[in-house]
This record gives sequence, C-alpha cells and structure tokens, in this order.
Amino acid sequence: MLSDRARQILTYIQRFTAERGYPPTIREIGKAFQIASTNGVRYYLTILERGSHLKRSGRISRGIGPMGPAARRPGIPILGRVAAGAPILAEESFDGHLEPDQIFGDTESLFALRVRGDSMIDAGILEGDYVVVRKQDRAGAGEIVVALLGDEATVKYYRPRAGHIELVPANEAYEPIVVGPQTERELGFRILGVVSGVIRTLRR
Repeated sequence: MLSDRARQILTYIQRFTAERGYPPTIREIGKAFQIASTNGVRYYLTILERGSHLKRSGRISRGIGPMGPAARRPGIPILGRVAAGAPILAEESFDGHLEPDQIFGDTESLFALRVRGDSMIDAGILEGDYVVVRKQDRAGAGEIVVALLGDEATVKYYRPRAGHIELVPANEAYEPIVVGPQTERELGFRILGVVSGVIRTLRR
C-alpha cells in the first residue's frame, strides 16, 4: 500500500515522462515536492521500485522509468514548425507528442485500411496511404466513408439522393457509383465507417 506522498511522486513521474518524453531527475522531483535532501527522494523511489511501480538505472541522471501502462513508448515528439511556404527559422522546441488518441479521439472504435487506386486524390487521399476510419453504420451527406459493396470495400464521398445513394470519387476520371434498391438487393451495401484522417509516409 503506497503512502499519499509516494503515490503523488509516482503520478508526477508518469505525467512528466508523458509530457516531455523523458523522466525527471532526482533533483527535479525534490524541487517539485520541496524535499531538500536527495536521499529523501531516493527513499520514495526505493519504495516505488520495490513495489514494481518503476525501475531505476543509477548510471544516468534521468534513469527513472515508470512501469506498467505508463511505460509504453511515447508518441512522436513535436519539435517545432516547418514552413511550406516562405522559409522560417529552423528552431527545435519540444511541444509534446503526437498521440493517436489526441488526434483521433477514442481509438477503440478506429481501424485503418491501406488505399489502393487514385479515385480520391483530389481529397488528398493517395494510393498507399492509410485511412483511419471510425466504425459506424451511418454517415452524413458529404462525409468520406468506407462502404462495402458485395465483397469489395471502397472509400468515397457519401451522397444520399432521392431513391438511391451515390458514392462519389474525388477524381474527374471516375464516375460516381450509384447504389439503388436493386444493387442493395443483389450485392448488399453497408457503411463500415467514416474516415477520420489519413496517414502517409514518403517511403512506401
């Protein structure tokens, strides 16, 4: 059973590590909790280590690492901004991490699909990209959806019309897919989800 102070120190270490991408030093912990002696901080760290709440390496100053869920690898660090127009000063300034749940919200209902084809290029969705999709069986007009027609999944704009549905590409070279009552009966049609974002790497 941890004391209140030990639990507070553990929470501080977890939050510090998550926000900055590296753990605090013993002196930083002491300053945060007004513990004048480094031995006083080590006393609580020993308690936490014995309880398997963290692990320590005495060889480095930031050798404190949380265990359990908080020990997962942090997201991609944000180190400033880059200009896509006029050049700006290249200055590294840590500004947190890119975490999937911070970008897309609750990740429990998300899945990803790799894109084949070029029918959505004018929407910024290119072949080889990954679309991140939120599972749901309904969509609003104009949303980009992943829909299932028979055994084939496709990503398109969703446009409901009177008596039918249009799955509209973002490429003038392609015609909309018209889904009427007969198509639904013969092939089956359902919405798998709405696209929440796109992930792209430059080396495919």
